[in-house]
Amino acid sequence: MTTNDLTPTPGQTIGPFFGYFNAAEQVHLPFENGDNLVPPGDDRAIQLIGTVYDGEGTPIPDAMIEIWQADEHGNIPNQDGSLIRDPFAFTGWGRATTDNVGTYRFTTVQPGATDEGKAPFIHVVVFARGLLNKLHTRAYIPENKGLANDATLSALGDRAETLIAKRDGKRLLFDIHLQGNNETVFFSYPGMDYPKP
Repeated sequence: MTTNDLTPTPGQTIGPFFGYFNAAEQVHLPFENGDNLVPPGDDRAIQLIGTVYDGEGTPIPDAMIEIWQADEHGNIPNQDGSLIRDPFAFTGWGRATTDNVGTYRFTTVQPGATDEGKAPFIHVVVFARGLLNKLHTRAYIPENKGLANDATLSALGDRAETLIAKRDGKRLLFDIHLQGNNETVFFSYPGMDYPKP
């Protein structure tokens, strides 16, 4: 039986897969110490930890997370060498993958506000299977006086809570929900007001 039906079918994706490594060029995702923006023993070090969940609330064991942020003084680093982990140079960028229970971890510094009166945050980028495009969100620092006056958070109403990390000592807890009732707020990149390092 022959059919001439050429109706397009929905796109399917398996992956992306982030374990690629090219030994000849030493190129790989993720890279060694990509999750350590500062050494774990640094006096300024805090942990950013969270779990990535799908729309059914199931942890995603093979997502990749990138973070971009200011330093503790609110300065955006503008230097080469993000892939080289130098304990004396904070580049403000990191990359980590989730483990088999969907958890990611970064060792970084608590960012300062980039402008007076603005709430400090960590820019978070999510890559995961089933996503044709990466997702951008923010992990705002809790207990900061700028939260009440932040225009982005004010515009989101009750949904703003999905962007505010929870503090646990020197750890910031920030879970990411890709869909569902607790869906994290995501931003389109052209609308972001966070300068690209």
